[in-house]
Amino acid sequence: MGKVLVLGAYGLIGAACVTALRARGAEVIGLGRSEMAARRAHPGIGWIFCNMAVQTVADWRRHLTGVSVVVNAAGALQDGARDSLHAIHDSTIANLCAAARGSDLRIIQISAAGVSPEASTEFFRSKARGDAHVRASGLDWTVLRPTLVIGRTAYGGTALLRGVAGLPMIGARVFDACPVQAVALEELAGAVADCTEGKMPSRQSYDLTEQPVRGFGETVALFRNWLGFAPFAWRVPVPPVAMRLAGWGADALGWLGWRSPLRTSALQSIADGVTGDPSGWLAAGGRAFTPLPEVLANTPATLQERWFARLYPMMPLVIATLSLFWLVSGLVGLWQFGRAAEMLTMRGLPDGLAGLVVGVGAIADIALGALVLYRPWAVRACLAMVVVSLGYMAGAAVIAPDLWADPAGPMVKVIPAMVLALLGTGMLEER
Repeated sequence: MGKVLVLGAYGLIGAACVTALRARGAEVIGLGRSEMAARRAHPGIGWIFCNMAVQTVADWRRHLTGVSVVVNAAGALQDGARDSLHAIHDSTIANLCAAARGSDLRIIQISAAGVSPEASTEFFRSKARGDAHVRASGLDWTVLRPTLVIGRTAYGGTALLRGVAGLPMIGARVFDACPVQAVALEELAGAVADCTEGKMPSRQSYDLTEQPVRGFGETVALFRNWLGFAPFAWRVPVPPVAMRLAGWGADALGWLGWRSPLRTSALQSIADGVTGDPSGWLAAGGRAFTPLPEVLANTPATLQERWFARLYPMMPLVIATLSLFWLVSGLVGLWQFGRAAEMLTMRGLPDGLAGLVVGVGAIADIALGALVLYRPWAVRACLAMVVVSLGYMAGAAVIAPDLWADPAGPMVKVIPAMVLALLGTGMLEER
């Protein structure tokens, strides 16, 4: 098999591919941007750390030195602050293929079922352009097009399914009849390993999916049953306009670095149907993929899956609450600047120092309330909220200890806000 370079090797699919390839004795190298995520996913392999979206043909020639097979498991759902579909799905693949032209490199391109130049979303259109670069490369290539990928790890579509299935008592009736097929993550990774070893005919495109087709509503019900929750007591229809508004809001947050599974690309993909035709794979000798009910039965849900399903829909509420709390706190401090400063001067602080404390505190509160909305800084903002809260509590203990006995509880209320910020730091971990 030789040396295998896996692009996006710490992502949902990429990490599973690394595990499957190593189990078959391959020497694997990963490529990704985040060293922390890489070391957590697979500390035992070699890594190339770079932003693949900006790598030139010359850069790819260096990365491909000694490499026999490239598995492209990198991808993004939609353009945003951290992602460019054209760069990740299109120009990156064009540069990689140009760098390998004339060699005996084998490329395993992991695409998606339903891609086409005329697709309804740029995700599928950009994936189709990348697939076209691979097919035109003159290399030994295989394009694999999975449907909805289901694994123990929750990310993207699988996270959305668990979150929707985990809603307490009341379910959302949305996309109920839209057709969905799935493929187990481990079986997808096994198919990648088969193609890497040359067990399947190359220069072919294959849809990888189970054969049964079910509606999205039935899929949600399967996940809810798998999680061990009782059926929904009520299911409330969600108007299309509400879904459009949610998608537009998620798109806007994408430019602040948030990769919500509710962005318009994901919603449109579900509305279009997530289906494929496995006949080509089966005719070529590939193994049939396990139907979703059996996949779920073979991997029983544990407490961690139930916690995730319950907490995942709460994360946007946690971030919104923290942002609102700190923004309002700072704005009220500026609005009531004189009264706030007077509270400190009454307790012995000089006028100038009291004004400085109130002004700095208000600006810090507003800054933290804004920064927590920017995904790359959200964790640090939550940690800073804890530190600032501790500072407020310590300052009150020294300067105004009577505030701790105030009937309105201004200092006591800092404690749950601090705990919520600590909770946010844990919930914001992506991989």
